[in-house]
Amino acid sequence: MPIDYKQLRSLKVRDLVNALLKDGFYLRNQTGSHQQYQHHDGRRVTVSYHRSGETFTPQILKSMIDIQAMWTEEDLKRLKILKPKNGS
Repeated sequence: MPIDYKQLRSLKVRDLVNALLKDGFYLRNQTGSHQQYQHHDGRRVTVSYHRSGETFTPQILKSMIDIQAMWTEEDLKRLKILKPKNGS
């Protein structure tokens, strides 16, 4: 089931970084405003921002969540990024 990115419109940098850390990612490298997080299984996520309160566009979220972190909708619920739908 594809992730409904409309529910993630207000995801802030600090919330995404906290979820990465909670899921076992660690900060591997930082160059300027680009932070690279890595997971022991080899996945890597690059987070680029200027303020921790910044929010991401849906296109950037899709890249970080689907392609880099390879999270599913269930992962997002487990990490408390995505709220369960009513009745779920």
